[in-house]
Amino acid sequence: MMLFGKTRQLEARVDEFFDAVSQGALIFASGVEHFVAGREQAFGADLEAVHEAEERADALRREVENQLYSHSLIPDQRGDVLGLLESSDDVIDEAYSALAHLDVERPRIDASECEDFVELARSGAASVEALVLAARAFFRDVAAVKDHLHKVYFYEKQADRISLRLRRRIFGSDLELAGKLHLAGFVERLARVSDRAESVADRIAIYAIKRSV
Repeated sequence: MMLFGKTRQLEARVDEFFDAVSQGALIFASGVEHFVAGREQAFGADLEAVHEAEERADALRREVENQLYSHSLIPDQRGDVLGLLESSDDVIDEAYSALAHLDVERPRIDASECEDFVELARSGAASVEALVLAARAFFRDVAAVKDHLHKVYFYEKQADRISLRLRRRIFGSDLELAGKLHLAGFVERLARVSDRAESVADRIAIYAIKRSV
């Protein structure tokens, strides 16, 4: 059973919110790829597009929150819904933050590491995509949530493996310690996107159980 029943406008806003999260994650991966390839103009466009997606998600989350309280909708599950939206909003915030730090600090990434940086960002984006599918299922068909959650965990583990491989390569290189720490910090920032997605997936798993009982 759909959570919002006949409240079509609210359902549409939630859909738009997750569209923004999904779009932001995809552009995040594109932005990292453009950065490591030295495509400055394309990277700048992606940075701006993720920022716009982040602002759109923030505005939609606040609109849904206002509607839930002003119209006293789904009082029994309001807290879970708001918690899901807020934590999902944090995912796109993390993606924008990672790109913004790349833009400001401009780390020098060795050619041998470029592919892993791109793959790390793609794994993060894939984990968010799976998360969005799980979240949509939570609102529409709670029994289908588990069909998507395992993919979030898969891509998060994949990101962990890439992150570990990158850090080993960085700290085994001839860079000065400051340079190693700088690059490793960016590996951590990129990996946080999938970490955030995993945390939200854990929430959805609990919320889905509560809806099912």
